[in-house]
Amino acid sequence: MRTLLNLLWFLFSGLWMALGYAVAGLICCVLIVTIPFGIACFRIAVYALWPFGYRVTERRDAGLASGIGNVIWFVVAGIWLAIGHVLAGIGFCLTIIGIPFGIAHFKLVPVSLMPLGREIVPTASPAYPGYRW
Repeated sequence: MRTLLNLLWFLFSGLWMALGYAVAGLICCVLIVTIPFGIACFRIAVYALWPFGYRVTERRDAGLASGIGNVIWFVVAGIWLAIGHVLAGIGFCLTIIGIPFGIAHFKLVPVSLMPLGREIVPTASPAYPGYRW
């Protein structure tokens, strides 16, 4: 089921979102100072391609620089990305068939708000608190 949802997501939403995040990542990497934001954009782009079966967790080794970077990201881009994901999620949830895709958009909100100091892991990973053998 996860594979089918990922394929449908790729067609309806994921490809366009991943391309947008990848272009933003390239722009951030060209501007040398914003390379950490570019790397975060590339991570989000991969997550936006295949969101089903993955979760976002906090990295315990993230420090003060990640916090400061997240504040800058929030002001410059994070709030607008989050608003876009919320609106797309609401739009998808208006139909019964689109509810899983709306939930996937809602899953992208926290990582689009504050991407630094986050890690994307499979749901069947020991790093995920709900991990079961």
